[in-house]
Amino acid sequence: MVTETLLEAELHRLAGSVPDPELPVLTLDELGVLRGVRMDGPDHVTVQLTPTYTGCPAIEAMSADIERVLRDHGVAEVSVVTVLAPAWSTDDISDEGRRKLAEFGIAPPRPGGPSGPVPLTLSVRCPHCGSTDTELLSRFSSTACKALRRCVACREPFDHFKEL
Repeated sequence: MVTETLLEAELHRLAGSVPDPELPVLTLDELGVLRGVRMDGPDHVTVQLTPTYTGCPAIEAMSADIERVLRDHGVAEVSVVTVLAPAWSTDDISDEGRRKLAEFGIAPPRPGGPSGPVPLTLSVRCPHCGSTDTELLSRFSSTACKALRRCVACREPFDHFKEL
C-alpha cells in the first residue's frame, strides 16, 4: 500500500481545488477526476487525471489549470497524465459535488450509476421544485455528459448530469 506524504497530500488538495472548466461550481476533487498526486523528485510532481469520458475536450484545460496552480505554489516541473482505467463513473462524484450540482440547478446523477440499484422511478428529480414529473427534451445539453430536461410541474428546463 502506497501512502501519501504530507507534501503530496497538500499538492493533492491544491490540484483538487481547481474548478472544472465546464462545471465551475465543482472542483476536480468533487467531480472525482483527480486520481493521484505523486512526488517524483524534489521539484517534480506527477498528477493522474481521469476524464469523464474518453475524448473529453475539457481534459486539456483541466491539465493546464492544475499545472498553473502547482507551479504558482513552487513546483518547478508538473506532469499531468491521463489515466483511463479504471474509467470515471458518476459514482465518483462526491456527496458535496452532488449537493452543489443540485444547488446550481443541475439534477445530479442518481447514486449507484447504471449498474447500481434500480431506482423505483426512472424520472429525474427537478432541481427547482423537487418534482419527479420531468421529461427529456434532448439527450445532450451544453456538454455531452449532460441531458436537457424539463419539469412538467413547474415547466422549468434544467440540465441533468447523466449516469455513466
